[in-house]
Amino acid sequence: MKILKNIEIKKIIMLTVAGIINAIGVTMFLSPVNLYDSGISGTSILLSQVTPEFFTLSFFLVVLNVPLFLFGTKKLGLEFTVYAIYTVVIYSISAWLITDVLPIDVSFASPLAGDDLLLCALFGGLISGMGSGLAIRFGGAMDGIEVMAVIFAKKLGITVGTFVMIYNVSLYVICGIVLRSWILPLYSIVTYAAEIKTVDFIVEGFDRSKAAMIITVMPDEICAALSDAFGSGATKIDATGSYSNTQKTVVYFVLNRFQIGKMKDIVHETDPHAYITISEVADVFKANI
Repeated sequence: MKILKNIEIKKIIMLTVAGIINAIGVTMFLSPVNLYDSGISGTSILLSQVTPEFFTLSFFLVVLNVPLFLFGTKKLGLEFTVYAIYTVVIYSISAWLITDVLPIDVSFASPLAGDDLLLCALFGGLISGMGSGLAIRFGGAMDGIEVMAVIFAKKLGITVGTFVMIYNVSLYVICGIVLRSWILPLYSIVTYAAEIKTVDFIVEGFDRSKAAMIITVMPDEICAALSDAFGSGATKIDATGSYSNTQKTVVYFVLNRFQIGKMKDIVHETDPHAYITISEVADVFKANI
């Protein structure tokens, strides 16, 4: 009952949309021309092709994903597991409706891109990436392999991204061996590339902010100049130079990419010896006070 009280209607709606979008990308662009999605989705496509017809894509999506999500409950929490399983169920039902119920012929070619493998690979990756990105952004997941990556990557001494990449490369190699052709697996890599970039854009934003770390002995002057120029505040952090052993201050300032050049000019006009590093910031959250 406690978990039901924590369920948010907004997240349920967006996860429903995510599952439907992912199903459109896979069933209307990838599976009709035998291209492969990444992770469990790609594995499900392959298994549905090499097993009897009653073992459908929808069947494998649920059978393979749900146990992985349940296995990850202790690590990632019950709320995440509920959202993730819900998303996969919506994805599975939507895929079934498109392939078996709605009057859409996806048996031999994409209804929108025909048999053009490049178009199917690109748009299949973009659309399924949108679905996966929305699922992650609103607290769920579309693929159990990502859960396994979070659990086992550190134990294996690799990153989560490397774990997922190893799985997908292995999947495409197996697909090539089973099909006795490398054309479709190679196009599937194009799908994977388009998908992961789209996921990044959806989860982290199209125009990610930048964070400037400014090491200076004139923090007050620099903060005042930046605030006057950009109308936003900065954070001062006390620091000590390890080589010179002198007291300095780190000014932390968040800006967008179009403001970087002006920020550099302002800082170096104020303190010619200031040291600046710039890094990307995925999300910026402002408290409502």
